[in-house]
Amino acid sequence: MLAGKLANARAGDLTTSVIRWFVGRYGVNMAEAANPDIAAYPTFNEFFTRPLRDGARPLAAADFICPVDGAISQFGAIERDQIFQAKGHSYSTTALVGGDRELAAQFEDGSFATLYLSPRDYHRIHMPCDGRLKRMIYVPGALFSVNPTTARGVPGLFARNERVVCVFDSPHGPFVLTLVGATIVGSMATVWHGMVNPPRPGHIREWQYADRQIGFRQGDEMGRFLLGSTVVMLFPKGVTQFNPDWAPARAIRLGEAMAVKAPTGQ
Repeated sequence: MLAGKLANARAGDLTTSVIRWFVGRYGVNMAEAANPDIAAYPTFNEFFTRPLRDGARPLAAADFICPVDGAISQFGAIERDQIFQAKGHSYSTTALVGGDRELAAQFEDGSFATLYLSPRDYHRIHMPCDGRLKRMIYVPGALFSVNPTTARGVPGLFARNERVVCVFDSPHGPFVLTLVGATIVGSMATVWHGMVNPPRPGHIREWQYADRQIGFRQGDEMGRFLLGSTVVMLFPKGVTQFNPDWAPARAIRLGEAMAVKAPTGQ
């Protein structure tokens, strides 16, 4: 994609000018960056995926922490296999994970959280809890915008856009963390694989990791967006009890309490 190539271009003063415009246009807080000097970033992508300074996002004492900076799109119960997107729009867990009914069945009547990252946000994704990687599935798709207006108007948006489905085991059971692409997303990457897309082969690809010990602690970085997007998480039935302060459209920060383990029987 042209946008991706431009975002990766080393254009010197032009790159710095574009970054300076972007910071001003979207109100990016560079004081939180590990390197707040705009001129220090050789490409737009390196600026966009900038790390935070140490201590910028302390982790709450919670079973599940928020994995990103952004805003809550929706969260709550999965109704049988249906994930609520917006008024009048739902989509299935099977569609989200690329058609794997057996995987989707693990989350029947479970819970979900859909979190939107705006252009101004920190664009690295971290682990909500300890986890061991089991699978990764690349699902080709469209690149609709994922902003709140589009989420209200495009049926099945998050199961239609290009996405990377990451499947983990955790002390609380299995969970899925899905990176959903959006308009002009250059690529999505994970720490264990690197760039997942491109390439864009036009068909589902899958990687198995069950025979490898790829483990993460809560708060560890697991991936990043280069110009993008939304995270959708799935949890089994009876696992999560969401933070009572959470509500759709509420701003969220990496490391804040997202949920606690639901009491037995819920």
